[in-house]
Amino acid sequence: MNHEEDIDFFFRPESIALIGASPNPEKLSHTILKSLREMNFKGKIYPVNPGYREIDWLKCYSSPGEIEDEIDIAIFAVPAKAVLEILKGPVENIKGAVIVSSGFREMGPEGKKMEDELRILLKEKGIRAVGPNCLGIYDAVSNVDTFFIEREKIGRPDRGGVSVLTQSGSFAAMIMDELAYEGAGVARVVSYGNKVDVNESDCLEFLARDEATKAVALYIESVTDGRRFLEAASCCVKKKPVVALKVGKREPGARAASSHTGAVSGMYEAYEAAFRKTGIIEVVSYEELKDACKVLNRYSPVEGKRVLIITDGGGVGISIADACEEAGLRVPELSETAVRKLKEKLPAFASLRNPVDLTGSVRDEHYVAAMQETPAGEYDLAIVSLLWGPPLLSERVAEKIRNFAECCGKPIIISSPGGKFSRELVSVFTKAGMPVFFSPESAVRAAAVLCRGNGRRKS
Repeated sequence: MNHEEDIDFFFRPESIALIGASPNPEKLSHTILKSLREMNFKGKIYPVNPGYREIDWLKCYSSPGEIEDEIDIAIFAVPAKAVLEILKGPVENIKGAVIVSSGFREMGPEGKKMEDELRILLKEKGIRAVGPNCLGIYDAVSNVDTFFIEREKIGRPDRGGVSVLTQSGSFAAMIMDELAYEGAGVARVVSYGNKVDVNESDCLEFLARDEATKAVALYIESVTDGRRFLEAASCCVKKKPVVALKVGKREPGARAASSHTGAVSGMYEAYEAAFRKTGIIEVVSYEELKDACKVLNRYSPVEGKRVLIITDGGGVGISIADACEEAGLRVPELSETAVRKLKEKLPAFASLRNPVDLTGSVRDEHYVAAMQETPAGEYDLAIVSLLWGPPLLSERVAEKIRNFAECCGKPIIISSPGGKFSRELVSVFTKAGMPVFFSPESAVRAAAVLCRGNGRRKS
């Protein structure tokens, strides 16, 4: 099968049919319709339910076959058995399906039988499908949202440059909610559940040529076709960074993955080798994957591993330096030239090694001077740590650092530990698309992703 153009229409739909549409707020389909409206989806929306003539001022159809137009995406929000019954009817006008319904392979032998039947039906009808047992697609580029969880419960990120691929719907919801809260964006999120048809390789092939996607984050329980995955991942990595978290590495997790989506997670060592071979950046925790999403939204990988640390708290600077060393990054001492230049611009109380410690007597201009006077050739990226306690430090420092970051040509990672006050102040950075990390460790994890990205396979 030629996969080149197979699934593009999922990400550029002009028409969506919502099968099982309902005006009842307790139904999943009601939330999906509301989400599509709130996303301001520009295409046509066709509710389908034989029990209604109209839903939310839209004409309601008794079956998909009644709709005269071609349907790019049919969202199935009906019980598993009803999915099969509908697909047995007239559905020739459906190109793609997003089947959010559960009750298939993850339910055991009976469910597996139904999923096998679903696979055969989809192939017979020539329909590509995401799911079943999934949340489907959240697309900030084409304004599609098939997630059936209300926005009040799970936030929706603004448009960014990272696309997320995941078998797990709960993982998709969790990372979207946190990225939205922390001011980071996404391009496209695909939760494909049991992957009866569309899988990670299909999505990687699309994202490799997708101009809206700057980087890809993968949450993997299992891979369907190892050889094809290697080809798709290699192709994607040549064009943009790909970061992966493999779960189900050990026996308890593997058992949970099997009952979750019916996945057979396989030997972890095989995945580890595949990641190395393709140039995928492997991360070992959810937090690290989230940090990667945040930093890759703004910055591309760097060629070296030298980190400049600037802080107003000596202890925090030391902990960042330690974490850098543990992550395989370098914190080199500054050259005599750099120290001489910094001495001219910074007060006598500042420590001019690396970390550069501006101490609790810091003023706004000291942060900017420390960045401007350190020669760009002495570091590959900078971690700038802001503790907001110093009395002479004002809120305006954030804007000054942001202005420098926009023209310096090196990644500037902001570390701003603290609670309510700190999080409100850093909105200056997040509004400009700059990632902010709320612990020294998370800032270093983000830096490590950028530095490990330089090992990507070159085309």
